[in-house]
Amino acid sequence: MEFLQKNLIYFIPLLGLIGILVMAIKSAWVNKQDAGDAKMQELAGYIADGAMAFLKAEWKVLSIFVAFTAALLAYSGNIHEINGVVLHSSWIIAVAFIIGAVFSATAGYIGMKAATKANVRTTQAARTSLAKALKVSFTGGTVMGLGVAGLAILGLGGLFIVFLQVFHVVSANSTEMKTAIEVLTGFSLGAESIALFARVGGGIYTKAADVGADLVGKVEAGIPEDDVRNPATIADNVGDNVGDVAGMGADLFGSYVATILATMVLGQEIVVEKLNGVAVDQLNGFSPVLLPMVICGLGILFSIVGTWFVRIKGEDSNVQTALNLGNWSSIILTAIACYFIVMFMLPPHLHLRGVSFSKLDVYYAILVGLVVGTLMSIITEYYTAMGKGPVKSIIQQSGTGHATNIIAGLSVGMKSTVAPILVLAGGIIFSYAFAGLYGVAIAAAGMMATTAMQLAIDAFGPIADNAGGIAEMSQLPPKVRERTDNLDAVGNTTAATGKGFAIASAALTSLALFAAFVGVAGIDAIDIYKAPVLAALFVGAMIPFIFSALCIAAVGKAAMEMVQEVRRQFREIPGIMEYKAKPEYEKCVAISTKASIREMMLPGAIALLVPILVGFGFKDVFPSVSSAEMLGGLLAGVTVSGVLMGIFQSNAGGAWDNAKKSFEKGVEINGEMFYKKSEPHKASVTGDTVGDPFKDTSGPSMNILIKLMSIVSLVIAPYIAVGVGAEVKSSHEVIKEIRVMKTIDANGLERIDTLKNLVDTITVKP
Repeated sequence: MEFLQKNLIYFIPLLGLIGILVMAIKSAWVNKQDAGDAKMQELAGYIADGAMAFLKAEWKVLSIFVAFTAALLAYSGNIHEINGVVLHSSWIIAVAFIIGAVFSATAGYIGMKAATKANVRTTQAARTSLAKALKVSFTGGTVMGLGVAGLAILGLGGLFIVFLQVFHVVSANSTEMKTAIEVLTGFSLGAESIALFARVGGGIYTKAADVGADLVGKVEAGIPEDDVRNPATIADNVGDNVGDVAGMGADLFGSYVATILATMVLGQEIVVEKLNGVAVDQLNGFSPVLLPMVICGLGILFSIVGTWFVRIKGEDSNVQTALNLGNWSSIILTAIACYFIVMFMLPPHLHLRGVSFSKLDVYYAILVGLVVGTLMSIITEYYTAMGKGPVKSIIQQSGTGHATNIIAGLSVGMKSTVAPILVLAGGIIFSYAFAGLYGVAIAAAGMMATTAMQLAIDAFGPIADNAGGIAEMSQLPPKVRERTDNLDAVGNTTAATGKGFAIASAALTSLALFAAFVGVAGIDAIDIYKAPVLAALFVGAMIPFIFSALCIAAVGKAAMEMVQEVRRQFREIPGIMEYKAKPEYEKCVAISTKASIREMMLPGAIALLVPILVGFGFKDVFPSVSSAEMLGGLLAGVTVSGVLMGIFQSNAGGAWDNAKKSFEKGVEINGEMFYKKSEPHKASVTGDTVGDPFKDTSGPSMNILIKLMSIVSLVIAPYIAVGVGAEVKSSHEVIKEIRVMKTIDANGLERIDTLKNLVDTITVKP
């Protein structure tokens, strides 16, 4: 036990390495599976090459951004004092930023590489059985899940150990510890920055290709979605990998890191009970800081165990039930283990910002986080799954045309915000009631502990979608496509639940980051009665709308280019429709690549620059309101509006998509059966086309937007903190204030206490 106490911190990166090792084993297993005939391998090669071409183009642009931002961070990190106020930072924050960016990009690359290997092998497995196809596709998803979680824990845990040595940290509440964690925020900033560009760029890519392929291929030409004659079909399948796999991998990597970091920042502020001057916890006062990393690290192991339960027996087995069983297993194991971890690590009593709580209260807060994550998945599944009431309502309204389909989808998306928001609100209230702001943060960490499992379930969907595309393009027997469609339909739902999970975690994480920002910025409250703060609140609430508008408009513009190119090829290349000529797939891939790289810049700039403009642009402008308080108002507006927009768009898009897919097996509308190519089906295709940028571009980007703006604010907080750069009051002003207070206070004892508080205020916050 003593050995564990002394070396627990070194077990954290080791847990990350275990995740990466298991990932490598599973990746090798996928690579050994049969990749099918030459035609299938040729098509899979086009998809893999297109995905890699996009990542290289994206990385080329982002490398310039990373170098420029790292230089700014290195410069700011060398500023150690402003007007006599000491700042806790270092130029090493630039190194942490670069490592975070590289790890985030690597996480996306691992997922994309695994998906492009697993897709064709899933197609080949589907020629044998549904069970084997599920095993291959889910194992491919597991590679990404373990890669993301493993890299995150290895990076955070390893850097934290290094920074403790570099900054000579000996106490959890020391200024050296503040510096170490402030520098560690650079890792999270790098991860979230890359995640935003990867998610937005990948989302624009995949939906531009998808919309173009649907509008010309299915609606105009009347050919199947993944028909080999459609010039945009390769770009569409590439998009599934760069958006739903690489983008999602970078997204949840950033979320995972930000959640752990927010909890560490608040944990550093916790006052641990001492006995004879010595902290009574097992880790000399470091336990609240290390706890989130330990929980998430062990969550990797429980996610690995959870994957063992994802299996089916026959063709009639329920794939969704198998995935749910694996997910529930990992969550239950995490809940049980967390009790023993918390009881071992934490002291009996803790204090943070005037709130006292016990270690049992911390465990209850973790349970709240796990319950919130589970409920969010269940609610999202209800609103987006085939056969459920919301999707059925869209199907029914497709019977009267395109407009009523759109109306139904928008209504479902808006209604779907009610239950998740009530669950989130309850989660925030209960976790805070148990353990204050630390309770909210550790609840988010508990929710994110099973990220490896959540990502495995999420990534399995795009792999199955690609497998169906390869089966269609290779003109394999209908039974093969039937099996891949079974997996794909479930994948649509798991993708939606994954986005719901990410948005829920973002809401809790953003509140924790917000609390950390308030502490570092030196403000006690955000007073919306003050006009500048209220104005910032409104501006913050507007940002998710303009961000979404830019993302959706980008998809629309790129889709127009794609539509024109597909029409040109159908018109100018004779023999395509008769399978006598080969479409120019590479031109459609190039259109999506260029458009996504071009259009992702402005939305990304908004998330990065707005907090800086508000924080520094309004510094010392208003005598009674600090720019830090205004920035707090901005973050509050972004968080509330962004969470609502994210839930609405993701669920509306998921419901539209599964309403369209329901026509493949036939649906009943007013007593009459309708199938593909019917008029109601065409209306559902229109709805799905509208929902595409909702669910795969702007909607899932909301959680990154609100976290990234919070992290940027946290990084600049020391430079705009209340008191930094402010002028010291003159003796005449101080005496005048004392006289006023003497007049107000009748009780002599109260007056002495009040005057003491005033002196403290003048001394601490000049």
